[in-house]
Amino acid sequence: MSIIFSKENICLIDHMHFVNKCYSNVRELNNRKHYTLTPKLFSIKRERSNDKLFRKRKHNDNVLEEALTIQALYNNLIASLPTGLKTAVKNKHNTMDASSLRDFSKNLFESTDYDHKDISGGNNSEVPLICQIKGSDFLVPGKCRFICGCVKEECKKLDGNKYDIVIADPPWWNKYIRRLKKAAFKLSYSMMYNEEIASIPINSLFSDTTLIAIWCTNSPSNIKSVKELIFPKWGVDYVTTWYWLKLTIDLEPICAFSSGSKKQPYERLIIGRRGDIKVPENVVFASIPSSLHSHKPPLIDLFTYYNVSTKGPHVLELFARYLLPNTTSVGYEPLKWQNLALYVEYQ
Repeated sequence: MSIIFSKENICLIDHMHFVNKCYSNVRELNNRKHYTLTPKLFSIKRERSNDKLFRKRKHNDNVLEEALTIQALYNNLIASLPTGLKTAVKNKHNTMDASSLRDFSKNLFESTDYDHKDISGGNNSEVPLICQIKGSDFLVPGKCRFICGCVKEECKKLDGNKYDIVIADPPWWNKYIRRLKKAAFKLSYSMMYNEEIASIPINSLFSDTTLIAIWCTNSPSNIKSVKELIFPKWGVDYVTTWYWLKLTIDLEPICAFSSGSKKQPYERLIIGRRGDIKVPENVVFASIPSSLHSHKPPLIDLFTYYNVSTKGPHVLELFARYLLPNTTSVGYEPLKWQNLALYVEYQ
């Protein structure tokens, strides 16, 4: 399991460990090989500045209370870590300086910009494999399916299928990302207004008891939209919010906590349900993030650990950028982070 330490409702997870498990026995012709994401991607370091661990600004009371709660849980986690774990994590991931990592990640992002629209496929076996699509090699985990295309259109075609877990990482409308897209590199998912996300025809894809998890920005308008527009339109009841706390290789927050509307070292996962599912409240899961744009950590081990899903659930992921076992991944880029160039072989 990718959870390497937990205490109460906060845990430390290892994204790379999950990947190792997925690709520990890849079938390639008559051979079996082991692959993992290149460790360089997780060499995240905090660039020192004048900010402190908690940055005081003109504050919003709700934001301040939330940030203080997460910071207190983080302090409790760090104080409880087994001797040697912090050093072991740093030694594992300390492979590249910050400037080189930015260039490395940018080059990988640009080199994996594919047009796979209308391509679909999958792997019905338990064993991961390598397949070639349009001249490039991709890793495909066991028991998965991918569909490349418009999320709204492809969801219509999935009618008749039922899923126990639905995960979505929508391209929220964001002025900063809009400027970044124009000034730097291409972000293939076009940003969507909240009303467009709410109109995704997903209602018929839920089983009798389905967990729905939406990655959301810290924008108050987007948070409100999930709870009051998107979930009601989908026929989903809001349950709670979990938080992904992003850490450096020193297990420090990637930036200072803020009392205002500025950048926070965490993102939120807003959770809803269809049917009777018990979900623990306000879970914080911490990890070293990948340096690749919008490369979120896998969630299935978390859901299993906190008893909100059984092993082997049918999972649907919307706006996917990588593949997962037992998961149908839908969007324009489900193969983006599956390119073999992002992985290294290990013994």
